[in-house]
Amino acid sequence: MANTASARKRIRQNATRNERHRARRSRVSTFMVKCEKAIAGGDKAAAQAAFKDVQPEMMRASTKGVLHANTVARKLSRLSARIKALASAQA
Repeated sequence: MANTASARKRIRQNATRNERHRARRSRVSTFMVKCEKAIAGGDKAAAQAAFKDVQPEMMRASTKGVLHANTVARKLSRLSARIKALASAQA
């Protein structure tokens, strides 16, 4: 157990931060799954709409320090490429 007041405070801060980060990661994951399903469904319009929803959530997670910026960039790039490929496959 923590012996100093500052250590006890740090434990409280870490617990609060952990809850916030978990909620943010869960929210991002939910939006990612919706986008994945839209892409798997083959509907370009739905996939683009889902991508427009997931993009700000992922950028916000990056800004808040929940996810690394390069991880977010990589995942968004791959989603975007899949949506573009979906468009060319339909044509």
